[in-house]
Amino acid sequence: MQRFPEETGWIEVICGSMFSGKTEELISRIRREIYARKQVRIFKPRTDDRYAVGAVVSHSSLELPCVAVDHAADILRLLDDDLSVVGIDECQFFGEELLPVVESLANRGLRVICAGLDQDYLGRPFDPMPHLMAVAEYVTKKLAVCMVCGNPANRSQRLTASESRVVIGADDAYEARCRRCFHPREAGDQPVLPMTSPPALAPAAPERP
Repeated sequence: MQRFPEETGWIEVICGSMFSGKTEELISRIRREIYARKQVRIFKPRTDDRYAVGAVVSHSSLELPCVAVDHAADILRLLDDDLSVVGIDECQFFGEELLPVVESLANRGLRVICAGLDQDYLGRPFDPMPHLMAVAEYVTKKLAVCMVCGNPANRSQRLTASESRVVIGADDAYEARCRRCFHPREAGDQPVLPMTSPPALAPAAPERP
């Protein structure tokens, strides 16, 4: 059984691709704290309005009430003195400004549970998740199921042609893909994964005399 720290705060990170169950895992952990009669609060970026503004909602329709904020710094202004657990969903949308906020919460003695995408639609590390994973006491990597071949999937295939790094969407805009089936060029972008060497050209036919 996993042992948690005592008399100190800590950071937990739940990361993975789209449809890997990150929010579902966040909700599960928060619910256990609610059953234990702990005072909890969940935050998410206001831009995430796919299912509801005032709730975190998983793709499997699990949900808990939350507070939607415009900036990570707003979290520090919306804390009650008796809180012991803070959940933060869709951390990648907050950017680097989330890092000092999360560190401050943990240093205050709170359990901080962060969930978010660790890679963007090109397969690049999605800040601030790599930094959060580096400073966290616990990291959970969730895997989805590849929609093409059924292998474990850790990448998010964008199905639209947008080149913006942030596009809010669900199964209408993304699919979970494995390493082999992930093709960012389908969205009109340059590939970021190593490409295999092109096949050797066949020798030219000899000229007729």
